This record gives sequence, structure tokens and C-alpha cells, in this order.
Amino acid sequence: MEVAPEDTAERVDRLIGHKKGIAEIRVALRIRTAQTVIRWLSGALAVVLLFTFIVANVAVGWSTIALANKIAIPIFALSAGTFWVIRSIEERAEGHYEKSARELKIELEAAEELRLLDAARLGLPVPDRQYSYKDSIPAELEGLRKDGRKYRRKHNVAQSVIILGSLGGTSVSALADTPAPLKYWAMGITLAVGAAAGFTGYYKWRERAFYLQQTADDIERHATAFDLGIYPYDEGEEHFRLAKLAKEIELLRVEQRKREQQLDQPHEGGSEVV
Repeated sequence: MEVAPEDTAERVDRLIGHKKGIAEIRVALRIRTAQTVIRWLSGALAVVLLFTFIVANVAVGWSTIALANKIAIPIFALSAGTFWVIRSIEERAEGHYEKSARELKIELEAAEELRLLDAARLGLPVPDRQYSYKDSIPAELEGLRKDGRKYRRKHNVAQSVIILGSLGGTSVSALADTPAPLKYWAMGITLAVGAAAGFTGYYKWRERAFYLQQTADDIERHATAFDLGIYPYDEGEEHFRLAKLAKEIELLRVEQRKREQQLDQPHEGGSEVV
């Protein structure tokens, strides 16, 4: 059954409305999640500092730990203030922002399901779906590169901790008659270096960043070749070239998923990544 043009236009408008609603829910979810995390962390820190402050002053005395109190009291005030500010913002929120992160997740899933149902009812021809697929390539590239930059930053931070920690730990340990405070510092530096090395080897951030960037470059190469009409998209009708582009990009996505699965395997299987 062929869909009337008026019906098609109306349903396309509905799909656009669904996408706008989903985007708004996602933004609200990110903000509410950040607010919840900050509120819980600031509240927990304020409670811990208050408890430690009371116990330490009763057990040791104000004069003995006066310097520690001068540091702890401002941090406690800042943590408690942050908690109450975020709490008051949440109470005055409207629309999506007045809902909890859990409620927003459920609403997001429902909105995406409704969008898929409307898209299935629309029944757009295959060429139209292929054009829509091609138009989604820039967003796909941005997502891949964003994830690659995130993993690259994590790897660089871990490597910096390993390099600087190794040098600092060796220097502190080499001091003759190392006083007690420096021994604790050497112990903490060694622990940080070991943790950074362990996390780097386990999560393989450098490899993940490399493969994400490689996949993004390959997808961009195919998209550019299609736009310029050069090999391998220099022959055939446009719908044929669109189908070929979609096929090549899906193959690249499958390869990327396989690489991610291999990187998630134990270390013994990580050397087999291709």
C-alpha cells in the first residue's frame, strides 16, 4: 500500500518531533545525572569531614590540629553549600529537569521505541533510507573521534603518572635516612604507578583510541570518495553507489565491533587483535 504524500510529510514531521524530544530528554538526563553525582559526593564529603572534624578535635584537641581544621572547615562549608545549592536547583526545576535520572532513562527508552514504531509505519523507499543513512555519517564520525579522544586522554594521563611517578619514587627512595613523611610519599607514588600501569594494561586505552581513529578515517575516506565520485564510487547509478557505500560502512562497523570484543578479552587474547 503506497503512502500518500500528505501522510508522508506528516509522518516525517512526527519523526522530526520525536528526534527533538529525544534530544531534549538526553540533555536533561546528562544534566540530572551530573547533578545527582555532585549532590551525593558533596553531601557525603560534608558528612565525612564533619564526623572526622568532631572526632579529631575531641580525641586530640583543637590546638594540636589547628592547621588541619583551617583546611577542613572551608572544604566542609564548600561541600555543604554545593549540596544545598544543587538541591534547591532540583526543587525549582521544571519539565524534564524535575524528574530523576531513573525516570528520564525510562522516558528516553519509551520515546525511542515510539520513534521506531512511527518510522516503521512510514515505510520510506529504500533510496530515501539510504540517503538518510548517508546523512548520518558525520554524526557517526564525530562519535568515533570523540570516543577516541577520550581513550587517548586516559592513556596519556596514565602514562604521565607512570613516568613522573617512577622518577619521583626513585628519587625519594634514593634519599639516605628517608624521614617518615617521605616514606609515606614514596609508598603512595609507588601505589599510583602500579595502579596506572595495571589499568593501562587491562583496559588497553591506547589500542581502543587507535582502532576508533582508524575506523573513523576509513569511514571518512569512503564518504569523501562518494561525494567526489572517485574510485570505488565512480561508476553506476546513484542508488547503486549509495548501496555500496552503506555496505562498506557496515563492514567497517562490524570490524570495529570485533576489535572491541577482542580488546575486552583477557590479556592472552589481546595479542590476536587485527
